[in-house]
Amino acid sequence: MKLNYGNKIYKIIFIGLLIAALVVASGCANKSSSDKDQNGSASAKASGVSGADKATESGAFTLTDGFGREVTIPENVERVVCSGAGCLRYLVYLQAQGDVVGVDSLEKKENKNEGRPYVYANPQLKNYPLIGEARGNDDPEKIIEVNPQVILKASMIGQAAAPTATEADTLQDKTGIPVVAFPYGSLNNETQKAEVYSSLRIMGKAVGKQERADEVISYINATMQDLENRTADIPESERKTAYIGGVGMAGAHGIIATEPAYSPFLWVNAKNVAAGMGTEHADIAKEALVDWDPEYIFIDVGTLQLGNEGAIGELKNDTSLAGLSAVTNKKVYGVIPYNFYSTNYESVLADAYFIGKVLYPDRFEDIDPEAKADEIYTFFVGKPVFSDLNGNYSNMCFKQILQ
Repeated sequence: MKLNYGNKIYKIIFIGLLIAALVVASGCANKSSSDKDQNGSASAKASGVSGADKATESGAFTLTDGFGREVTIPENVERVVCSGAGCLRYLVYLQAQGDVVGVDSLEKKENKNEGRPYVYANPQLKNYPLIGEARGNDDPEKIIEVNPQVILKASMIGQAAAPTATEADTLQDKTGIPVVAFPYGSLNNETQKAEVYSSLRIMGKAVGKQERADEVISYINATMQDLENRTADIPESERKTAYIGGVGMAGAHGIIATEPAYSPFLWVNAKNVAAGMGTEHADIAKEALVDWDPEYIFIDVGTLQLGNEGAIGELKNDTSLAGLSAVTNKKVYGVIPYNFYSTNYESVLADAYFIGKVLYPDRFEDIDPEAKADEIYTFFVGKPVFSDLNGNYSNMCFKQILQ
């Protein structure tokens, strides 16, 4: 009996130890699973942490955006969305388009005439999820769905700082995601050029592309300097008079649409007959164009989107313009459209070399405008896309139009 009683005791002890071991093992497994979920590697749900959470996990830093707002963002940003006209273009310039997780409605649209070089170089961009409508009309819920760590937001050229900063604050409040905002700027004057450079550096800091931002700025400066050096010593009396017509702005326009501060004319020391009408896009009277009677007329071929050849058709068919010296002397040329969802600076620079070659061929004898355009496009957007762009505008870029 004692032996049997002892055996029972041993069995009870053994079963107790076995149960305890199973409990401990189960607890460890549950903890491992929990830890896995917290690190975002166990399930899709676990990976859906907010931008704010990611900032906390990976470390964060604070930067001052283009409107003086202090914004705290993650140290290593890998997921972004771009809001506002031209914002995605800047991201492509910085070679950070791989960070995009969503785009606005215009980026997804198939345009019959496409004037954005970065789209030709990056056709994949249109396939990303929708985050809202064009020109910064964002949908906070859709942005939250694609889960960016940072929202990059560009203002329209010339847009006042206060309302843009307010829009950025509102979007940040609605999404809980940091919004880094900045002015788009332009190359038409020193103030707006400084905005371009500052904005590129701010975006570069946000996405870890500071070195590339400096490269882009240096390239723009060197290119403008090269253009200016070629023509700087031409006497005032020998500088050619010129007019740029059909310039797009929030859509296509006709012959009266111009740029009084058209950068390519400034860089090659041409006399812009519309200068003095301010620094922004302007519509002139046809009578003024007749009075100015420029030696050369350049047409932004984006005007073709109007139908009936736009500004080109006007020069061919409007009898009031038939007596223009540029028309009678066949000195009318097509240039690449550059205002398409804000300014494509690479096209502005390419246009300047073509215009310089037309006006002062001896100063640009080493330049093949099409090859130069592809060199510029390759630097900015990664591919030589001149032929793609030109083909979309009936091959009228860098061409004598009226023959």
